[in-house]
Amino acid sequence: MRQDDQQPAAPLLTASPPLRQLLELEAQEDKKAKQGRGSSAAPPSRDGAIMAATRGLLGSRKQAVVRGPAMLVTAYFAFVVLLAACLGLELSRCQAKPPGRACSNPSFLRFQLDFYQVYFLALAADWLQAPYLYKLYQHYHFLEGQIAILYVCGLASTVLFGLVSSSLVDWLGRKKSSLLFSAFEAWYIHEHVERHDFPAEWIPATFARAAFWNHVLAVVAGVAAEAVASWMGLGPVAPFVAAIPLLALSGALALHNWGENYDRQRAFSRTCAGGLRCLLSDRRVLLLGTIQALFESVIFIFVFLWTPVLDPHGAPLGIVFSSFMAASLLGSSLYRIATSKRYHLQPMHLLSLAVLIVVFSLFMLTFSTSPGQESPVESFIAFLLIELACGLYFPSMSFLRRKVIPETEQAGVLNWFRVPLHLLACLGLLVLHDSDRKTGTRNMFSICSAVMVMALLAVVGLFTVVRHDAELRVPSPTGEPYAPEL
Repeated sequence: MRQDDQQPAAPLLTASPPLRQLLELEAQEDKKAKQGRGSSAAPPSRDGAIMAATRGLLGSRKQAVVRGPAMLVTAYFAFVVLLAACLGLELSRCQAKPPGRACSNPSFLRFQLDFYQVYFLALAADWLQAPYLYKLYQHYHFLEGQIAILYVCGLASTVLFGLVSSSLVDWLGRKKSSLLFSAFEAWYIHEHVERHDFPAEWIPATFARAAFWNHVLAVVAGVAAEAVASWMGLGPVAPFVAAIPLLALSGALALHNWGENYDRQRAFSRTCAGGLRCLLSDRRVLLLGTIQALFESVIFIFVFLWTPVLDPHGAPLGIVFSSFMAASLLGSSLYRIATSKRYHLQPMHLLSLAVLIVVFSLFMLTFSTSPGQESPVESFIAFLLIELACGLYFPSMSFLRRKVIPETEQAGVLNWFRVPLHLLACLGLLVLHDSDRKTGTRNMFSICSAVMVMALLAVVGLFTVVRHDAELRVPSPTGEPYAPEL
């Protein structure tokens, strides 16, 4: 982004002395140009050279003044509408849900609370930073290509250390590693089953509630980030400073309330080898891994691109981020409704729908980011559709993985899934880094469209393989094992 795009647009609305002089100079140059028509071209005057150098600056700022309010109003309007839709769906779901047996075991509820306190504080700290991460790099005058390289370094480190990190966490201890924001779920499952001996059927209830409140925290964190960074005028560093006490409190609660646990029974090499065998021996697993790698690599690139696409047009980044999270929450709510007893749609169908929505959204983005004809409102709508699709995709993919991949091999298989996922994202960001700035974003969305078409073909292939597989269908609500309600 150019430095001039970051300046406040308000001075253009007032006749400040420097701007008035420039406008008068522009009028004089236009008058000279009209008088000189029909004669031989004269070399431009010094004033003309100054005007030629400043017209682009003035034009871009005038354009920002015109577009900024529209983007601002659109972002707030979308946020309110999405939030109202989410609240409406949740209220209708709660009213329609028959009264059941909510778990009242005091030991279990206390154990859940100990887990949620640490987990939710860490999540809130992470979400606070998300809306302004790209903006923070710009604040320190990094260029777009340099920021892309920083993202690539993060993804590359995940590729290098992701395969061994889970085993190291198990060996070193999950409480210690949780202080570094990892292994929360592994710690909970071990404590739930091994130490407290609660029924395993209660685990999904804990994680379902955690997933719901994760979305809520993300929505609230986006508004909070906008408040400290923009409304209070503290700048893009403020959300990162605000996250520090949350992380400190999360670590202190983990030290005080959590016990340590380990899992040193299985070697890292056997975990990876078993996962690779499962991946190559079952076509369903291979197709699922292909879909996950293609879909989620595009999401990684979307996470990088949304800020440089919307920020030059005056978008409130925190509110935009909260709108994204509300759209994702709406997608999750629609998934629960679609797979309920009333509609009984299958996760395979919803996975296909999610991929189709992303393909359509990326095609929208290839046109809305055309150089010189940018349409930030259309881009924002396309981004919201992508987040809505994510809300459908992740629970669908989670259900299918649980059914297709044996429980003993899930850790190893997921490690192998992550390798192509992050490599594809790194490759995409490197392509963007080497592209021309004016067309690079549009080209990147075009490449992502092609990648998602490949994911759609993989979905069709998986649909062909499993269309008669009763194991991959949502079971009838009757006869399900008891689990505590949310």
